[in-house]
Amino acid sequence: MAIQEDNLLKNVISHAKEYGFIFPSSEIYDGLSAVYDYGQNGAELKNNIKEYWWKFMTLLHDNIVGIDAAIFMHPTTWKASGHVDAFNDPMVDNRDSKKRYRADVLVEDAIAKLEEKIHKEVEKAAKRFGASFDREMFLATNPRVLEYTQKIDETNARLKAAMGASDMGAMKKLLDDLEIADPISGTKNWTEVRQFNLMFSTEMGSLAEDTNKIYLRPETAQGIFVNFLNVQKTGRMKIPFGIAQIGKAFRNEIVARQFIFRMREFEQMEMQFFVKPGDEMTWYEFWKDNRMKWHKALGLGDENYRYHNHLNLAHYANAACDIQFDFPMGFKELEGIHSRTDFDLKSHEKYSGKKLQYFDSEENQSYIPYVVETSVGLDRMFLSILSKSYTEEKLPDGSERVVLRIPVPLAPVKVAILPLVKKDGLPEKAMDIMNDLKFDLRCFYEEKDAIGKRYRRQDAIGTPYCVTVDHQTLSDNTVTIRDRDTMRQERVNINEIRPQLIAACSINNILRKIEQ
Repeated sequence: MAIQEDNLLKNVISHAKEYGFIFPSSEIYDGLSAVYDYGQNGAELKNNIKEYWWKFMTLLHDNIVGIDAAIFMHPTTWKASGHVDAFNDPMVDNRDSKKRYRADVLVEDAIAKLEEKIHKEVEKAAKRFGASFDREMFLATNPRVLEYTQKIDETNARLKAAMGASDMGAMKKLLDDLEIADPISGTKNWTEVRQFNLMFSTEMGSLAEDTNKIYLRPETAQGIFVNFLNVQKTGRMKIPFGIAQIGKAFRNEIVARQFIFRMREFEQMEMQFFVKPGDEMTWYEFWKDNRMKWHKALGLGDENYRYHNHLNLAHYANAACDIQFDFPMGFKELEGIHSRTDFDLKSHEKYSGKKLQYFDSEENQSYIPYVVETSVGLDRMFLSILSKSYTEEKLPDGSERVVLRIPVPLAPVKVAILPLVKKDGLPEKAMDIMNDLKFDLRCFYEEKDAIGKRYRRQDAIGTPYCVTVDHQTLSDNTVTIRDRDTMRQERVNINEIRPQLIAACSINNILRKIEQ
């Protein structure tokens, strides 16, 4: 059953809470804005996503290793990285709605609307001309498309200039010239644009007079950079090589909304790939392609992914793009791939006074490596999987069900063990099966309610297989295995359950798709 996009996110949020995936943090105290807790099923799904990413990075690439750096870092780290001076967002308030927005995001949304207008013009022309339609020719000659394209280019140039110079006056002028209205009040009654630093600060020390101001890390990458030589030397790593890390990061997001898409406490899965200067663009293209394959291997639909090249580059980058995903609120950033040049290592070398160079024995020279970064938000991955898996179905018998078609290897619970009735020795037989499977697969045992209701509950949390023990089991040692997606059932000998389900639920099934 198709779900309206504006209702899908609401349904996903409601479902996530009802079935133990995500809860508002500190809910008994009325919650904490833009902070969420992962419930019992959410924690399992999250851990399975981590495993999929970690195995991809560290098992499929023999030149990538992982670390786990501390959240607290020496405060000079953030001076060297540029976060103390430059980690700001341009904020603007609408006087009528009293809502606050990132000014650059409002401009980017306006650009996206122009791009959507171009897309619609192309679609109309393609229908009109059919097989003879020349898309490139149309884009290059259609007056309306050319007008939209020119406006996009001009807007991007002005945005880049304003952001690069931290010129908030120019940013406000851009909002006014584009006639951007508040999506809530519909008015253009904006305040002046001002900068806001996103880092959380705290103090470290036992006595007030001895305390030092430190920060909760706003990204995990710097923990990799400051450990570059530690890993390179102890692991005897040769360029090119990568360092992977999964960890928490913290940003005092003023505009934190859209559920877990933008939060103040979030988790990143990042890999920094160190390369020889001059080779960075080759590896940049390699990781763009490699990371897209990783995403598409999940089977959520190739049409739900696209690249978005950055025109407004960060101060440290010479190339950057996003892998965008079609979330319930439209195409948004899921993962970033950046060519960071040698900015980070060079800056840490300057501020620390320590040499952070790699000696290339083949070239017989030392140099500061360039870096290609891949950074994916774990929480956004979670939302992408949950939102695309959520399905409301009307069945042939007229009944309805809600099912989470989570990729099987990532499902929180892999198999539910269900005795048909709570008597006649069926629960005991079911527990024997449970005890055999629980060492390899996360299982769930339930004997309450009719079997149909139990199937529906397992559908709702995304359990791919249900094993039903009935009276026939006692006579011929077979059980029924029900498939979540097709609802088909087949009789299987108990001795075949374990190897069959382990093979079906292995995360290697997805990883092998990437290698093909």
